Amino acid sequence: MIPIGDEIPSRRVPLVTWGLIAANVVVFLWELMLGPEVEQFFMRWGVVPAFITNPARYPWAPLTLFTSMFLHAGWSHLIGNMVYLWIFGDNVEDAIGHIKYLLFYLAAGVVAGLAQVAVAPSSTIPGVGASGAIAGVLAVYLVLYPVAPVRVLVPGFFMMQLARIPALIVLGFWFIVQLFNGFLSLGTATMATGGVAWFAHIGGFVAGLIVGIMVRAILSRRFRRYRRYW
Repeated sequence: MIPIGDEIPSRRVPLVTWGLIAANVVVFLWELMLGPEVEQFFMRWGVVPAFITNPARYPWAPLTLFTSMFLHAGWSHLIGNMVYLWIFGDNVEDAIGHIKYLLFYLAAGVVAGLAQVAVAPSSTIPGVGASGAIAGVLAVYLVLYPVAPVRVLVPGFFMMQLARIPALIVLGFWFIVQLFNGFLSLGTATMATGGVAWFAHIGGFVAGLIVGIMVRAILSRRFRRYRRYW
């Protein structure tokens, strides 16, 4: 399933979501200008677990837990992440407010990075991407709007079919895929050997579930308008 949109209107202009997307695009264009030097750029500003676990030797390493979430390894990496942020980020920002949303996004990204470091603490492969932070956003959306219809493209026999599927199924299935691949990757394709940082996705999502439950408890007492999607 490929999400292409949802149907929940936002009361506020999603300035932070737009700003995050713009920042990621600008940084990626900068990466393209670096040419072969981009690998060194990733080593400096991506999350290198071996650096994080040795802060005495690499004192700047903790900062990369923030900088890494604005770096991407290719066009597909960037576009995939930004599409998910575009679809689901605006409603989460609308629910919790601009500043809290930004702080949560950054915190989810840090938790995601630390989760992957915990899996492969001696790896010297840099981890980059906004996936972990966005996973947190997806989890909050799932908790707040589990029955909200999400428009997705579903592969058919001859062409892609458009369908409306509840967020609980779309995002729940996404998380199950992350769990399945994450545990399959243990001992094989973790960051120590390259590949997708599955546990960053898992860590960010779990952080989002926790925050989402707290946010839903607050909203359920204050705003009846959210209940139509529950």
